[in-house]
Amino acid sequence: MPGNHRNGTPVYQRIQKEIRNRIASARLKPGDAVASERELAKTHKVSLMTARHALVGLEREGVVERRRGAGTFVATPKIHFNKLMSYTEQMSSRGLAPRSRVMLAKVIEDEPEVAARLGLPGASRVLKIQRLRLTGEEPFALETCYLPAAEFPDLASAPLVRNSLFAILQHDYGVELAYADEEVDATAADADISELLGVSRGASVLRIRQVIYSTSGKATIYGIGFYRSERHTLFIRRFR
Repeated sequence: MPGNHRNGTPVYQRIQKEIRNRIASARLKPGDAVASERELAKTHKVSLMTARHALVGLEREGVVERRRGAGTFVATPKIHFNKLMSYTEQMSSRGLAPRSRVMLAKVIEDEPEVAARLGLPGASRVLKIQRLRLTGEEPFALETCYLPAAEFPDLASAPLVRNSLFAILQHDYGVELAYADEEVDATAADADISELLGVSRGASVLRIRQVIYSTSGKATIYGIGFYRSERHTLFIRRFR
């Protein structure tokens, strides 16, 4: 039965955890086959129904995909933009290890459009943080964040590779983020983006520009992200 328990944890959840751990440790990579229901049932000494329940749950979460007549495979990670979450939170919520490469972290000047997005005078100094987001060794997003330099001293030297920017702002600066205004469109990858994301030049990529506000209503981050379009799904709820 799907509800069988061992040591207080439903068996199907233990199966799911094992599969997530294998994915997080790169023992299973996107496209790799996952053990079949029969194999899982034999390995974990459970019924086929329990094994099936585990895989159906992972498929619902987007961790695996089941192909009729072929089997179950590790799904290509997708990010869902229906909630304001950091990259670290997004990946962790899917049982995946977040990986980033910091391309740039420095204070810049003479960016009047960026300053205006943050509600600052045109000549204000802003901190520019650019990071390449990865799944395993494969890039899927290039994200650039701008923050008021005067409000976040020493942020450029923070451990941005392994820690969430949202978490650093909250823990080190007492700033909690609340909501974002976003502009979403498609654009063509230029030479730099195509090289970094591993797509052909001129390929369509998803661009999201967002101003993220703190709980006090102050513009805190202006971000521009370029995303491989096949890796991201935007969910929108509409009311009439």
